[in-house]
Amino acid sequence: MAQSYPCAASRCGVGRHVLYVKVKVHLPVKLPRGEVRIAHYSAVSVRTYPIHMHTSLSRRRFLTASAFLPFAVAGIAVPPAHAAFTPVPRTGGPLLKPSLNAYSFLELLNANAKDKSKGLDLFKLCEFCAQHNFDAIDLTGYFFPGYPAAPTDDYIYALKRHAHAHGLAISGTGVRNDFTASDPKIRAEGVQRLKTWIEVAAKLGAPTVRAFADSQPPFKNWQQAAGNASRDTVEGYLADALRECAEHGKKFGVIVAVQNHGDFINTGPEHLSLLKRVDSPWCAPMVDTGKYLTDDPYADIALMAPYAVNWQIKETTRSEADSPKTDMKRLVSIIRKSGYRGYVPIETLSMRRKGYDSYIEVPKMLAELRAAIAATE
Repeated sequence: MAQSYPCAASRCGVGRHVLYVKVKVHLPVKLPRGEVRIAHYSAVSVRTYPIHMHTSLSRRRFLTASAFLPFAVAGIAVPPAHAAFTPVPRTGGPLLKPSLNAYSFLELLNANAKDKSKGLDLFKLCEFCAQHNFDAIDLTGYFFPGYPAAPTDDYIYALKRHAHAHGLAISGTGVRNDFTASDPKIRAEGVQRLKTWIEVAAKLGAPTVRAFADSQPPFKNWQQAAGNASRDTVEGYLADALRECAEHGKKFGVIVAVQNHGDFINTGPEHLSLLKRVDSPWCAPMVDTGKYLTDDPYADIALMAPYAVNWQIKETTRSEADSPKTDMKRLVSIIRKSGYRGYVPIETLSMRRKGYDSYIEVPKMLAELRAAIAATE
């Protein structure tokens, strides 16, 4: 189909004319909640017509159409006019407080779950954080007894008390979920899990629960999980599930923090598109600095930083040993520029490195983060 879009004419020799750009649109896609994404376009013609007082083009229609022309021509999704999702309002200037994501001790925590005489548990991990003066700890749900079921209240409150005794806040928790699956039962299971852990987070005093926006095993990628459904359809699956979780989070004062994880969400614009479609202040990004798989991940991080409610700061830009090392000073400068105030959890990974030792890598990365914070004050 072809559609004409009016835009404001230049003052240079055009006078009181309206410029019409006729654009041929191929395979238009109308999205839920009033968005329109154009798959492909081609310019057909450009004409000017004089503006008369009796013209049927009202000022309001003219300005509205003019505003959306750049989006239509560029093929960019146009957000609905009622979208409430906006950057987090902050005052007082940036404030960065180091936290540790428990996943950094994956191997040792898993070893302890199998044999209490080995590795360490979450209580000992709190003590490690205190020894290194972290401000907080991010207690990943996988390492609680009985996961994915909720731990007992006795366990939750004992751990909360232990963290407090060691001067630690609990910056968040997180679960596994798959909202990309075509099977509604899998998505419903994830929604219930998020709701359960939203309530656990509230008891812990944690402000966020991490949710994935990507596929989970046994699926290899979101396309397989979704049965090759379109990206728009799968984004709809995610948005609907996350919106339901966000409504539950609102009841308990817990934010659903959506992490980019290198599958369905590979870029900042993809991350933002999903969250705008969810359209809830109780659903916001957890920015994983090692999972924007673009040529310039710092640009993606800068795009999402104003919306961030939590972080996973990684050692490298692609969470692989052979990928570029994170430029910590550049990263912290971006976070500061956004005005972010809150916790900045670090997460080290084995990345198939021989001899990986959490007790060595975590303090080293913490020192790099602290140096970057000091250098950018």
